[in-house]
Parts: sequence; C-alpha cells; structure tokens
Amino acid sequence: MGFYENTIVAKQDLAEKELKTIKDKYNELINSSSGKVLKIEEWGLLNLANKIKSYKKGFYIHYKFEGNKNTLSEIDKKMKVDNSIIRYLTVRYKKLDTKNEFFRKDK
Repeated sequence: MGFYENTIVAKQDLAEKELKTIKDKYNELINSSSGKVLKIEEWGLLNLANKIKSYKKGFYIHYKFEGNKNTLSEIDKKMKVDNSIIRYLTVRYKKLDTKNEFFRKDK
C-alpha cells in the first residue's frame, strides 16, 4: 500500500450540497476499494491560473489516503466521467504529512 494525495477541482457554480455529495462520494469510493482515507481538506473556491472549460474559479477538495493500484484505477475511472469535476491530480508519496494544511481558510 502506498500513500497518495488526490486533489479535485470542481466547477465553481456547484451548490454546497453538491460539493458535499462529491466529497462523500469519493471518500466512500476510496474506502470501499481497499483504501483508507487519512484526511480530507476543503480548500474552498480559488482562482485558476488559466481558464479551464470557460471557468475562472474552482472548488478544491484534497484527499490524503492510503491505497493500492486497485484504488487508483477506481478513482481514475469515476473522475473521468464525472461532469462536475474540471480537473484532478493524484500524487504518490513515501510519507504523508497529515498535520499541515497549506490552504486552510481560517474562519
């Protein structure tokens, strides 16, 4: 099992309920496909450096999890067909830093 970080950029015009649905959907997907979610961070609505599909902003959701190739293939399949996701990126790490949140918005 390896350690991974997955960042999702969702459309800017989604309702809060839809964002929660996306977050819960991928949390459940990772846990059900022999993975384990260690931490979920919501970075909020941030500006994009370049327009993507005519969107200037996106909601960022960041997962830190443990998984294997089965987990990654399931995530990849689901995210490719999800219309509410603009972009996503999965990165593998030898060791995860679960203490720091670099994009936390203090409320």
